[in-house]
Amino acid sequence: MAITRKKQRTLNLLGAFALGVSDRFHTVIEASTGHGGETPAAIVSLGTEPGISINTLRQILNLSHPGTVRLVDRLEKDGFVERRPGTDGRTLALFLTEAGQELRQTILNQRKQQVQIALDCLTAVEQQQLTTLVEKMLTAMTTDEMQANALCRLCEVEVCPQECCPVEQQYRRQISQL
Repeated sequence: MAITRKKQRTLNLLGAFALGVSDRFHTVIEASTGHGGETPAAIVSLGTEPGISINTLRQILNLSHPGTVRLVDRLEKDGFVERRPGTDGRTLALFLTEAGQELRQTILNQRKQQVQIALDCLTAVEQQQLTTLVEKMLTAMTTDEMQANALCRLCEVEVCPQECCPVEQQYRRQISQL
């Protein structure tokens, strides 16, 4: 099936938009917090799912095990993360410290501000239309649990709880069909 010129342009525009928002976010976060790379996603993920293992965090961030261990070591050294015994006695559970919780809130606030810049040019009706379209696109992108975790690794679950998250709802539909 050939992609029409119009669809090619839409794909290109969406790609540029996604990259622009991502670049702005990463630039602002690194400048304001001094932390870049996968650190923001790790901090937000650990705040969303306290007590996860290094292996689960590795999967969410799509990092190697040694890379994730080094990241957690840095976060622990900086006072943002603490390791505690896991539920099975063989693993360690990761938790944010108070400083880590504060950094998480800074990251989420910066993320919100960068996305708000793009939304400010839309009317309220256009914003609602965009919400509907983005929910539909996120649903289509949710293929399994790890993809769901990866998609939401920088999400503010306080404003998009599991019961209304399109990614979580799609994942639940998928596992109910197994």
